[in-house]
Amino acid sequence: MSTGPEPSAEEPGARRWEDRDTEPIPRARPTSSDADDYADADPYNDGAQSARLGGYGRDDYYVDEGPPTFTEDEFSGLRGGDSGPPVPPGSRMAPLDEEASRHAARYLFPTEKFRGEWKRHWIQLAKEGGIAVAATIAMGYIAGWLTKHNQTQLRTAVLVIWAIVILYCAWRVADWWYDRFILTNKRVMVVSGIFTRNVAMMPLLRVTDMKYVQSLTGRMFGYGHFELESAGQDQALRNIRNLPNPNELYLRIVEEMYEPEAVEARLGRAAGVEDDGT
Repeated sequence: MSTGPEPSAEEPGARRWEDRDTEPIPRARPTSSDADDYADADPYNDGAQSARLGGYGRDDYYVDEGPPTFTEDEFSGLRGGDSGPPVPPGSRMAPLDEEASRHAARYLFPTEKFRGEWKRHWIQLAKEGGIAVAATIAMGYIAGWLTKHNQTQLRTAVLVIWAIVILYCAWRVADWWYDRFILTNKRVMVVSGIFTRNVAMMPLLRVTDMKYVQSLTGRMFGYGHFELESAGQDQALRNIRNLPNPNELYLRIVEEMYEPEAVEARLGRAAGVEDDGT
């Protein structure tokens, strides 16, 4: 006996599929002679037995749904685009910056392609921050004690020293803000200095070895130190300390050195998505 759905009340022996959105297309009811032939050919054939009993078999109704269709979202994880290689799952590469800031753009020539810029990690200001906090606490305690003992001149001197310390820390913060690591398709650069500007660079073609070191505190707070080796003896850019997200930055530099086509393909896909407005 068939184990399919129960026949409908409208037509005894007929079956219907409740989970189908489209109406089934009935096949022609086999004749008794055909049913006998089916039964003789295959006694376990459910269609033959149902035909002999005057009903329909499990294949008597079918729905022509056409070829299967797939959406672009189902393929998004399998390919990286029409012009680029597949994107590996779990990649931590952040989107590339669209354009350089005004501070970095002045050091790029017209045919150079900007890839990104990074400020030093805030850990570089940990010492200055500790000095400012300690100086403020000490100033408050000493100034209060001097005021209590009517030492006005000494209190003024303490306030002046505290102001000098705070100005030094503020200058270090401003210097940190203008200190940038810049990556292009041709070179890496470090721009630093407020009053005296220093611009150090190294072409990517001359980089023979590169590594980054991430200490325990660096892994905890997300910073690392880079070391670049070049074919030349004199290197204007060798040790770069306290850069944020060193693993991502390392992948970007290596990709720019060995797979520049992949970078161009990713930028091309991003530009295409923006043009479509999606």
